[in-house]
Amino acid sequence: MKIVVTGTAGRIGRAIHFNLCRDHQVVGIDRALSSATSHVGNINNYDFLASALEGANAVIHTAAHHAPHVGIVDDDEFVNTNIMGTKTVVRAMREHGIRILVFTSTTALYGHASRNPDSAVWLDEHSEPLPKSIYHRTKLATEAYLESEASDDLRVTTLRMSRCFPEPAPLMAAYRLHRGVDARDVAEGHRLALQLGGEHYRKFILSGTTPFEPSDCELLKTDTASVLQLRCPSLCRLFAERNWALPKSVDRVYDSSQAQSVLGWAPKFGFEDVPKLLDAGICEVLPAEAAGTNISE
Repeated sequence: MKIVVTGTAGRIGRAIHFNLCRDHQVVGIDRALSSATSHVGNINNYDFLASALEGANAVIHTAAHHAPHVGIVDDDEFVNTNIMGTKTVVRAMREHGIRILVFTSTTALYGHASRNPDSAVWLDEHSEPLPKSIYHRTKLATEAYLESEASDDLRVTTLRMSRCFPEPAPLMAAYRLHRGVDARDVAEGHRLALQLGGEHYRKFILSGTTPFEPSDCELLKTDTASVLQLRCPSLCRLFAERNWALPKSVDRVYDSSQAQSVLGWAPKFGFEDVPKLLDAGICEVLPAEAAGTNISE
């Protein structure tokens, strides 16, 4: 297949490009030059986009302004890139008869829905998003637009990926249990979504496999250590060996079981992989002593 990937200068776009390029012809699009970018330009430029899409069989659309841009980039720019840019992508796809679109979205759009003072919140594809920021609102609006456009001529799969930032190892490892995912697993989810048939529009959460159960939610908020000892003693042993402090509280659990059952997606890189990356000096994983990220999901 010839597959166009937008946003290939970003971490997820690059991971997707790497996953696909061994078996497919991949065209990378971004405003910034990168090793995975073959066409440099703006997705709002229709002529540029139409040229890049020539002869393509599918599009994976990751290009967007993200959480770190909130408060730095004007809200109008979020709308212009995240919503209007997607509309330009769809227009160009229709012009070229491209019928497969995989859209990279985010679990961040659940926003306030992930906050409960008394209990962790169990979130899946049926949970109602309560967006907090312009980033959340534009992602949610784009999802709604794509659902309205999906048809026999345009099959759309939306993938809501969970937290996937470079951050201190203990934080990243713990998040892999309930609200985090490895970029390589995200890329594999996109590859599988290209093959999905059936309904015109589908959406899935991509997040690491959780050992927790919905019945754990109250204790996860108030007595996280006891739940971890019960559900994931191997993580507790890892943290003890590394002299890392266990999380004091868990506020949400993203349930990716639908992606696993329908897409056949199976996350390979869980919490056990984090210390391996740290010890190998991979810059995606920061030392435990490093300051935590301010990026909010």
